[in-house]
Amino acid sequence: MSRFSRIFAHFKIPLFVLLGIIAYLILAFLKDTQLSIIVALILTFVGSYKLIKKSAIAISKGQLALDYIAILSISIALLTGEYLVALIISLMLASGATLEEYGVSSAKNSLTKLIDRIPSSVSIWKNGEIIKKEIISKIKIGEEILIRKGEVIGLDGILISDSGIIDESSLTGEAYPVDKIRGNIIRSGTVNIGNPLVLNVTKIAADSTYRKIIDMVKTAQGEKAPLVRIADRYSVFFTILTLIIAGLAYLLTRNIDSVLAVFVIATPCPLILATPIALMGGINAAAKKRIIVKKLANIEVLSRIKAVIFDKTGTITLGKPKISDLEIKNKSYAEKDLLSISEALERNSLHPLAKAIVDFAKEKNSQVLQAEEVKEIIGSGIEGLIKNKKYSLTKIKEEGMAIGIWKEKELLAVFRFEDVIKKESKTTLQYLRNLGLELFIFTGDKKANADKIARQLGGDIAVKAECSPEDKKEGIENLKRQGKPTAMIGDGINDAPALAFADVGMVFANDEQTAASEAADIVFLGGDFSVTFDTFNIAKKTIRIALQSILWGMGLSIAGMVLAAFGLIPPITGAFLQEAIDVAVIINALRASR
Repeated sequence: MSRFSRIFAHFKIPLFVLLGIIAYLILAFLKDTQLSIIVALILTFVGSYKLIKKSAIAISKGQLALDYIAILSISIALLTGEYLVALIISLMLASGATLEEYGVSSAKNSLTKLIDRIPSSVSIWKNGEIIKKEIISKIKIGEEILIRKGEVIGLDGILISDSGIIDESSLTGEAYPVDKIRGNIIRSGTVNIGNPLVLNVTKIAADSTYRKIIDMVKTAQGEKAPLVRIADRYSVFFTILTLIIAGLAYLLTRNIDSVLAVFVIATPCPLILATPIALMGGINAAAKKRIIVKKLANIEVLSRIKAVIFDKTGTITLGKPKISDLEIKNKSYAEKDLLSISEALERNSLHPLAKAIVDFAKEKNSQVLQAEEVKEIIGSGIEGLIKNKKYSLTKIKEEGMAIGIWKEKELLAVFRFEDVIKKESKTTLQYLRNLGLELFIFTGDKKANADKIARQLGGDIAVKAECSPEDKKEGIENLKRQGKPTAMIGDGINDAPALAFADVGMVFANDEQTAASEAADIVFLGGDFSVTFDTFNIAKKTIRIALQSILWGMGLSIAGMVLAAFGLIPPITGAFLQEAIDVAVIINALRASR
C-alpha cells in the first residue's frame, strides 16, 4: 500500500463528510430543501457514529465524559435547523478522531519496527542445499536453517557452519561484531554480517530470545493511556462549566444560537484527543533509545517517582568484570596457551566472568581453538575437550571473584577480576539528583566493596550492602511507608522481587531473558547507564506535554465559550475555532515523540 493510500484509509470518513458538506451547500443553493436535509442527516450520523457508540458505552458504565457535550450540540443544531453546523461538528469529530488514530499510529512506528525486524519465513537447509522456504512459526527444534548475509536471525540455534560474524547490538548494546565458530550459540534478533551461515534450531519461534521483547512491545501498544483517566477527572469540571456558560448564554441573549455556539466550541475536547497521543509519543521516544516500556501506565507513575534504588553489579558497574591478574601456577604453560584454552571453553558461556576472559583473550590476540563436548555446570564452571585433553574452568570460592584453569585435577592458573564503574554512571547519577530524586544502592556485595563504589561515584547516595533479595524488597517497602514512590533498577534474578514490588521496576536486559525482565515494568536493551536518566526525563516531559495540552485546550475553549455566550461568536465560526484549537493541541501533544 502506497503512502497516499494509507493516508486516505485513515482520513476517508472526514473526506466523505467534507464532500457531504459540499453536496449540502450545492443542494441548498439549488433550493432542494428536502434532499439537502436528508444528506445532512446521513452525513451527520456518519461523522458522529464513533462518538455516539463510545458515549453509549460510557453511559452504560455510568461514566461522565465530554462526549455528551458533542452529542448535545449536534442535537440542538439539528432541532433548530442548523444543518450546516451539525455537519461541521460531525466533520470536526471525525477529523479529530482520525488525527488521534493517525498520530498514535505514527507514534507506534519505533515499536512496530522492533517486530518487523524478524523475518516471517526462513530457508530450510539440508544436505548442502535449500529444500524449501518455510513460515518461521512452523520451524521445529533440530531443523537446520540458512541465514544469508545481512539477514536478521529469526530463531535461536547452534552454529554448524565453520564460523560466522554476528552483530549482537540489538540485544546487548555492544556495537562491535562478534566472531562465532562452530558449536557457538546464536540468538534470535541478532544480525548475520558475515558470510551465509547454517544454524541448528534449538528453540521454536514462540520461545525465542527476541520473542519476549516483541511480547513487551505488544503489551505496551495495547495498554490504555493512563492520563485519559486524569483527563476524565478534568472533564467533570469542564462539562459542568460548559453547562453553566450555556445557561448564562441563554439568560443573557435569549438566543438559542448563542447556546449552540457555546456547545460547539466545547466540542470535541482536547482532553480526549491529546492525551493518548502524548503518552504514545513518550513510548515512541523511549523506544528510539532502546527503552521498552511494557505498560503506558508506567510513564505516568514514573513521572511521580521520588526515590530510586539501584543494584550495583551490572547496573552501576559494568557487570562484565575485567581481569585484574592472571597468575600462572604451572610454568610450563605460556600465557597465550592458557588464554586460548580458556577462550575456547568460555565463549560458550553467558556468565559475566566468562565474557571477561573471552574479551581479554581477544585483546591478547590468542590463537582460536576448537572445544568439543562442552558442558557448563551452572554455579560451578565449564569443561570440555581441547585437542583430546580435558580442561575445565571453575570458581575458586575462597578468593571471591576468581576462576581456576584446570587440566584434569591440576590447577594451571588463576584469573582474578575486578568490577568497574560504567563510564557514564557518575554523570548520570548527578543528572538524576538534579531532577530531585533521592538515590540508594542496595547490593548483595560486601560493605567494603559497596562503599568503595559509592566513594567513586561521589555525591549523596545511600548504600545498603550484603542484601538478600528479601532485604531489597524490605528496603523498598520502608521507603514506600515514608510516602516516597519508588523505582528499582537492577539486572539480575536476585533483583526480581524488588523489581516487582517497586512502583516501577527497571532492568538492564542481559543476554539471558531472566526472571528480572519478567518482573520489571521497563526494560533497557543494552547496558548504557545513561538511559536511566533518559527514561525519567522522557516520562516527566511526556506528562508535562500532556497536561499542557489539557490545560491550554481547556483555557482556549473556555475563552471561546465566554465570547460565544455574549453572542460574539456564531455557531459556524465557533465550529472552525474549536477545530483550530483541537489541531493545535494535537500538534503540541505530538512533541512528546521527539
